[in-house]
Amino acid sequence: MKTIIIEDEKPAARLLQRKLEKLNINAGVMLHSVEESIEWFSKNEHPDLIFLDIQLSDGLSFEIFEKVNIKSAIIFTTAYDEYALKAFKLNSIDYLLKPIDVDDLEVAISKFKTRLPKLENTLQLDFEQIKKMFQNPFDANFKTRFTVKIGQHLKVISTDEIECFFSENKGTYIHTFDNRNYLIESSLEVLEQELDSKNFFRISRKFIIPLKSIKEIVVYSNSRLKVILPSYKEEEVIVSREKVQEFKNWIG
Repeated sequence: MKTIIIEDEKPAARLLQRKLEKLNINAGVMLHSVEESIEWFSKNEHPDLIFLDIQLSDGLSFEIFEKVNIKSAIIFTTAYDEYALKAFKLNSIDYLLKPIDVDDLEVAISKFKTRLPKLENTLQLDFEQIKKMFQNPFDANFKTRFTVKIGQHLKVISTDEIECFFSENKGTYIHTFDNRNYLIESSLEVLEQELDSKNFFRISRKFIIPLKSIKEIVVYSNSRLKVILPSYKEEEVIVSREKVQEFKNWIG
């Protein structure tokens, strides 16, 4: 069974390749961009199965198939479960949420093998429709700045300046890398929806932190983790126990 991997990040592609090897599947070809994939498909026989990451370094992977008549079965790999489900219901063999579990991978491969005879010469994917579904999360207008009031003045704070968000005494605050706090009107619940989840993570009821502000991570009591930030020292920044695994997945 000829299999290839189209994955944005090379370490993630190699990890998936090793997991496939455990199932006696050799994915010798790994591609990482739309441009690279289009060139490869134009010069090579199409594989039986593609593991397809949704977002590549130079665009959505569906753009590959605007240039190439796809002749392969596909297993999507994505971190966006809601949208993966929609794509799965439309056309794909299966979808795998990152980080990919070996047991889930085995089930997906088994499902592919079971359906393979029915798929030959019948695979018709409407990539335009699937692409529309995936454009929303990737093109979302996440907040990149906040306006705060200081006396009679307004100050604009870029998300690049933010070390963390925290709640205290029913208020929500921005803490910046220059060790200052600013009261804002939004709650942490609202901020969760407004911020790019690639860069910001709510580690507990009290804190949302950006990936770039993590200075150190320390094992803490009761199966929790403690995050050391560059300047915030008002209280310990703890990843709640129920968030630990999700946090580990987020930091990669």
